[in-house]
Amino acid sequence: PSPGTLCRTKPTDLVFIIDSSRSVRPHEFEKIKVFVSRVIEALDVGPNATRVGVINYASAVRSELPLQGPQSKAALLQAVRRIQPLSTGTMTGLAIQFAISRAFGAAEGGRGSAPNFRKVAIVVTDGRPQDGVQDASARARAAGIEIFAIGVGRVDMGTLRQMASEPLDEHVDYVESYSVIEKLTQKFQEAFCVVSDLCATGDHDCEQVCVSTPGAYRCACRDGFSLNSDGKTCTACNGGLGSALDLVFLIDGSKSVRPENFELVKKFINQIVDSLEVSDKQAQVGLVQYSSSVRQEFPLGQFKSKKDIKAAVKKMSYMEKGTMTGQALKYLVDSSFSVINGARPGVPKVGIVFTDGRSQDYISDAAKKAKDSGFRMFAVGVGNAVEDELREIASEPVAEHYFYTADFRTISKIGKKLQMKICVGE
Repeated sequence: PSPGTLCRTKPTDLVFIIDSSRSVRPHEFEKIKVFVSRVIEALDVGPNATRVGVINYASAVRSELPLQGPQSKAALLQAVRRIQPLSTGTMTGLAIQFAISRAFGAAEGGRGSAPNFRKVAIVVTDGRPQDGVQDASARARAAGIEIFAIGVGRVDMGTLRQMASEPLDEHVDYVESYSVIEKLTQKFQEAFCVVSDLCATGDHDCEQVCVSTPGAYRCACRDGFSLNSDGKTCTACNGGLGSALDLVFLIDGSKSVRPENFELVKKFINQIVDSLEVSDKQAQVGLVQYSSSVRQEFPLGQFKSKKDIKAAVKKMSYMEKGTMTGQALKYLVDSSFSVINGARPGVPKVGIVFTDGRSQDYISDAAKKAKDSGFRMFAVGVGNAVEDELREIASEPVAEHYFYTADFRTISKIGKKLQMKICVGE
């Protein structure tokens, strides 16, 4: 079904503020109009439901469609079709100020005084404004206007952040070009929906089972899994004889990882540690960092609780040199999983190797030896990691044991998948 059928929108005054400065080509401007039209199509429009206004700006600001204009879907779509680009400079701050003083004002049909109305502005721009946006945006937010900022192409990301409402990750969007702006359509169609059955619309973050309650939901798990403390994810690593596990992380601390990303890697490690049951009888965790050399941060079994492991991970300092993955794998096989270093005979061994670049040494022999020794090896690569190397490290079936993402910020998604695989693999 189209989102429009499920969508009872909360009455909203919605104003689009669209940039038609000279950097926006006519065919690109058409794409913005298609995007605006698609969002309108999914709304519950009408004088007492959602009202839509459109401001078009460049060096000057033009009200194309006031909130009190004709509020039937057909009339709105027709008005959008008729908008022409202004093709001059980029006065984004002026346009936002105009929205506060005019577009959302009572004279033009704004319903600001009623408490249950949302006031929302969606700003689309591809430029660096020739005026300041910070003050006008702060005034708009103070006046209760929720601002979504959409940047296209060579836009200045700092400007978008100055405009948008909190939380920024929900209110700032970036697309590489106008030709893909339509991929934001669904996000905005959903943003205005108020639906009673959140499970049915997929608007929830339960990993396995969503149980609907009026206007809300809770998460549950399939048989054999239990709900984690976050109330969303499920884990199979709880109790039972099969849950003993010796898990060692092999973490790339080379200089290309960068300090802020190294912090994300620590979060990724702790995310996986969170899903384990740590004890003498169940999971033990060890951590090794490598760059040009190999450093055991802590061996298997040194820490007996999740809390202590996570504290030790947080304290880990960053080596910042080269990338000797082969040497690190050899250390894993020869030392980490040895009884002298806390490994328990007969307990399944899992290695998780994390790297962001090509190894400067030879990895084949050590990678093969790790698998031949019966260790279950997972390879996680980010950025410039080399797929062939990841596949060489990963256990069979290879596709199930290696992961790659271009961006450190998305490694928590890999963490989620790994949690499941480590548990189910017992």
